[in-house]
This record gives sequence, structure tokens and C-alpha cells, in this order.
Amino acid sequence: MFDIQEELKKLPQKPGVYIMHDAKDAIIYIGKAVSLRNRVRQYFRPSHNEGLKKEQMVRQIVRFEYIITDSELEALILECNLIKEHRPKYNTMLRDDKSYPYIRVTLGEDFPRVLFSHQMKKDKSRYFGPYTNGGAVKETIELIRKLYALRTCSRSLPKDIGKERPCLNYHIHQCMAPCQGYISKEEYRQRIDKAVSFLNGNYQPILKELEAKMQEASGNMEFEKAIEYRELIKSIQQIAQKQKITHSDMEDKDIIAMASDGEDAVVQVFFVRDGKLIGRDHFRVDIGSEVGSAQVLATFLKQFYAGTPFIPKEVMVQEEIEEAGVIAEWLSQKRGQKVYVRVPKKGSKEKLVELARQNASMVLSQDKEKIKREEGRTIGALKELGRLLGLSDLRRVEAYDISNISGFASVGSMVVYEKGKPQRSDYRKFKLRTVTGPDDYASMQEVLSRRFSHGMKEQEELKARNLENQFGSFTKFPDLIMMDGGKGQVNVALQVLGELGLDIPVCGMVKDDNHRTRGLYYHKKEIPIDRRSEGFQLVTRIQDEAHRFAIEYHRSLRGKEQVHSVLDDIPGIGSARRKALMRKFQSLDEIRQAQVGELAKIPSMNERAAKAVYEFFHGKEGCE
Repeated sequence: MFDIQEELKKLPQKPGVYIMHDAKDAIIYIGKAVSLRNRVRQYFRPSHNEGLKKEQMVRQIVRFEYIITDSELEALILECNLIKEHRPKYNTMLRDDKSYPYIRVTLGEDFPRVLFSHQMKKDKSRYFGPYTNGGAVKETIELIRKLYALRTCSRSLPKDIGKERPCLNYHIHQCMAPCQGYISKEEYRQRIDKAVSFLNGNYQPILKELEAKMQEASGNMEFEKAIEYRELIKSIQQIAQKQKITHSDMEDKDIIAMASDGEDAVVQVFFVRDGKLIGRDHFRVDIGSEVGSAQVLATFLKQFYAGTPFIPKEVMVQEEIEEAGVIAEWLSQKRGQKVYVRVPKKGSKEKLVELARQNASMVLSQDKEKIKREEGRTIGALKELGRLLGLSDLRRVEAYDISNISGFASVGSMVVYEKGKPQRSDYRKFKLRTVTGPDDYASMQEVLSRRFSHGMKEQEELKARNLENQFGSFTKFPDLIMMDGGKGQVNVALQVLGELGLDIPVCGMVKDDNHRTRGLYYHKKEIPIDRRSEGFQLVTRIQDEAHRFAIEYHRSLRGKEQVHSVLDDIPGIGSARRKALMRKFQSLDEIRQAQVGELAKIPSMNERAAKAVYEFFHGKEGCE
């Protein structure tokens, strides 16, 4: 039994992170402290008051644990990582994690490429961004490739020069074919240097060059070429016009401000790169009425920069925050250079912060109803479902389905919904091992036994390594299991859970004669559900998703099995040649229609193997 008062006496006077658990051992709050002893003891003093939200949290604490660090900075880093991993209920949280694309120039290659990248890595490439609009990034990359005729292939050059024919881009004059040696490394590098200059915002040289080419083509009455140059000029001008705000210091900075109505908050971020405003984005934050704007901003900075690899030289905020010094130190470590967290008081910088605040306020007022509707479809629908079943604190729901055709290649699906939204990274597929024939009950028994046995094994392994707070693929158990069916499927699930000693609520999704959801089967009775309610819509989405996922997996296995069995019957065609045939042709019909000469040209094939394939489909006479 965890005695809170006794454990409080043991707290050290050292910096670290504290972790609060509730009666279900779920993590409900994570915080950092310069002195663990002073900070944690504050929560349990009668005179302590940090608002209603913290009072509710303290009443739910059953135990706490802590991790000692050497400094407040280490505690901050650990706190950020743990909050991102566990997303505790009572921490102020960003409602949506976002990642931003980059433009990557692979300068470490002899013949560099310009690529779209989801992340920034420590390699020899040059990265531009992050940008807020993925579509605009792709358009910019496409434009650069057209302007400078850069390669898009992944061939290893110069090693692979001349090994294969040039691709279509060469023939339509959008690549200089370095793969054929048609352009020297030095000349190609000059084109890359121009592309890098373009990405840095230096548009004038290419605009002048295109303008001259357009005039020349027009003078030579080559009007199609002239139109092509004119369209390129327009594309460049559109990109240039997006850089509406420019600063003479040419520094990278983020401008951050927020607006709040006491219940919700929106934080607006302006991204300035190389002195140009390249984009903006807003973030919704869950807060309590007692949480001040300075605290929201500090929390936002920690969560936002814990999840993005790019750190600007300067972060400008609308007001002073308590942890500015340690946050700046943390950001400086991540960047590898000094980072400043500042509150501008006058001039253009102060106006930019105010502009960000106004944008945040506008988003808050305009989107509030939209946010509530979305929450009604997800979190609200889940709460409605919980009330219908008499279950509180529903967060994670797992649904299961079986798919087969007359028992062929039976498969099971597991789909996961958290906070009313699909958690696709947690979806799982099961290829049945012990069941033959169309026995859905036995199939479901195998699927559930494997899922929860595996999960219990993972939990024991993590516990043995003192890693209880980490999660494997099956470690997290649901608050509710939903079966695609009624009484029979529910009883199968309850039997499996009982054998494993698990207590998880199970309900069935019952369908009518037209195969539409009509109600829920729970505690041995069918519960009607209002078809117009958000809860009903959520149940329908979950049921359809489980069914879709199972059918999709079954279809993929069925297709692979059919192709595999037919090609395996051809004498002299082993796995290497089968794969070569499948890479070359899209279907069996294409293989059937291919001639011997065409088949013989495929890598790993020869004349004898080609004849064997042809004879298999057409007979020996057709080959002669």
C-alpha cells in the first residue's frame, strides 16, 4: 500500500520530474521541479491553491513516483519527453501534433537532388524550411526541377552512369541526364548552386534569364516556347509574392502569441526564415479557467519544440514567462547555438507579435463552433457511448472482425479508436493459424487469445526491465472491446478474457436484416441506440472500419496466394524468376500475353525459362 504522507517525507531536495498516478495506475500529471521535495509536497498542503483543475487532479492521486536529474535543464528535457509520450489528462496539452515538411538538397551526392522531406536529419544535405503548406513545397520543388533540369531518380551516380537508358524527363527536356554522362559534375553543381540561391529567396537572376528567353522565343516566332517561359515566370512571381514580410536582419525566428476566452486557447506561430515570413500556423490548447497566458505560452514552447527538429535563433513571445531562461538554454542545446527567448517592446517586432495575437484571436472566435462540432463527433460521441453502457472515462476502444470466403485464408482485424478518432498506428492484422473452414467463433477466439496473451507477455517483460511506463505494440489494453456481432461473439470474447484473468467490458454491435447497425448487445441484453445520435454514428464508423480493414487484408492475401500458386506450377520458375515476372508485369493476363522474346529479356530469365512460361499458358505448339 502506497502511503502518500510517508512517501512525501522521503522526497529529496534535488531537481527532477514527478509523475502522478490514479487508482487505475494511469499517469494523470507530469511536472518538473527545481526541488522535488518542495514542489510535490505543495500539492498536498490544505492551504495550497492552484485552481479547480489541480484540486480535481490531487483528489485522484493514489501514488506518485519521481526521477532525479542533475539540473533543472535535464528535468525540463525529461518532462517534455514524458508528456509527449504519455499525454497526461491534467497537463495543459496541444490538441493536435503537427509536423512540417522541408525541402532537402542532397549536397553530399556528386549529382545532388532536390527532395521533399518530412524531417530534418544530421547529414550532408542542406534543408530549407520548415514550411506550413506541403502542397506549396511540392509545387516549389517541381518548379526548381523544371528551371534547372535537375535529376529526380535515385540512381547512384557516378557509379551507375550509362548502365540504363535515360528516363522520360530527359526526353521532355526536364533533366540533363547525368545518368548518361551528358553533363559534367561541375556544370551540374552550378545548376544546384542556382537552385539553392533560389530557395534562399534570390529570384531576380532567374526572372531576368527567363524574361530574355521569352523575348527571344517570341522574336523568333516560337510562341509555344514563349508561353512556356511566361508560365514559369508567373510561377516564380507567385512564390515571391508569398514573402510579404521581410526583415533586414535575415535571421530565423518564430513569433508566438496567444488568445484565450477562459476555456479554450489558440496559439499562433509566424515562421520567419532568412528574414522572410514563409508561413504561419495555429494550435489549439486545452486549458483551465485558472491557467494564465504566461503559463500556457511556457507549456506550448516546451511541447512544440520537443516535437520539431528545427530551432530558430530567436523566439519572440507576447509576455514574460517564468521559465524563459531554462527554456532558452534547452533550445540552445537542441540548436547547437545560442537561442534567445524575448518579449519585444517596440518597433516592427512588437507589431509582428501583436499581429500574431490578433490572428490567434480571430481563429479562436471563428473556429470555436467548428471545434465543438468536431469534438461532438469524437470525444462527445465516446462520452455518449459511455453513458449508454454505464461506463466512465472511456478513452480507448478496440473492435474486431473476421473475414473469409468459405473458410479460405481466414483473417482477423483489430482497429483502435482513441478519443473517438482512429488510431491507425495501433491497428493489427491476424492470419489465422489454428482454424480451418468458416468458423467465425473459433477464429475470433484465436484472434483475441493471441492479442491479449501477447499484450500480457509484453507487460511482464517491460515490468521485469523497470519500464512499466513504456508501451509495446500490444501493451495498452482497451477500456471497451466492441465485437462485430451479437450474443455469440460477445460470449467468445468474455470467455477468452475470463481464461486470461482480464476484466474488460465487451459489447456487440448488432445489425438488422439489411446489415445496418441497430443496437448494442451488453450485459446479456440488447440496448437500442438513437440512430440520429453522435454515439450511433461513432459505433457505425467503428464497425465499418473493422470490416473494411479485415476485407482489405483478406483481399491482399487472396491475391498473393493466387498469383503465387499459378506461377509456382511452371517448371523452372523459382522464387527469383517469379519475383522478376511480377515486377515486370502488372497481372497474370500480361504475363499470358507476353511473347518468348519479351520474356527472355527479363532479368534472371533466359530462353529456356521464357519458353517454359509461354508453353504453360499456350501449349508447346504455340511456342513453335
